[in-house]
Amino acid sequence: MNTPQPSLTKTELRKSLLKTRKSLSAQEWREKSEILCNHLQNSRQFTQAKTILAYFSFRQEPDLSPLFATPRKWGFPRCVGKELSWHIWQPGDALHSGAYGILEPLPDAPKIDCSEVDLILVPAVGCDVRGYRLGYGGGYYDRMLSLPEWESKITIATIFEFALLTQLPADSWDKPLHGVCTESGLKMIQQKS
Repeated sequence: MNTPQPSLTKTELRKSLLKTRKSLSAQEWREKSEILCNHLQNSRQFTQAKTILAYFSFRQEPDLSPLFATPRKWGFPRCVGKELSWHIWQPGDALHSGAYGILEPLPDAPKIDCSEVDLILVPAVGCDVRGYRLGYGGGYYDRMLSLPEWESKITIATIFEFALLTQLPADSWDKPLHGVCTESGLKMIQQKS
């Protein structure tokens, strides 16, 4: 676990962590992603989930694609304005490149209702041991997870171990996630109610 320099802003931390992630060799990235997926797949949170929201790896985020063959209902986001729209996707379904160059389901793919969702695998640039996440700065997940209908959903950030920090700067609108999964394991965080 890394202790960031206390003076670093979110922007500086994001830049530093993205640079480190980009420096991973293709083999390292694949190996770390595969181990991370094994930890997720063997977790109670994953095995009990029927409907899981995930993401397609972008800019060397952990590659979750080995999980997608697991028989579950899978949902993936499309960026629509300032919101995320969740759609059903399964291997073999068409994809297209969205607003940020990230693969997305097609607009006419069936939507997933929030009430069906059991688990959300959240992309992140970094996370801290309290569950606070450093995203890309767009606020898509922060906005979504602050809505009442999403508050009870189990959220797990998927990052590589180097991006797990002791403490991130947190703003009043930041919502801590329930867990963080790295290639070193899945750590669930106690949430105060």
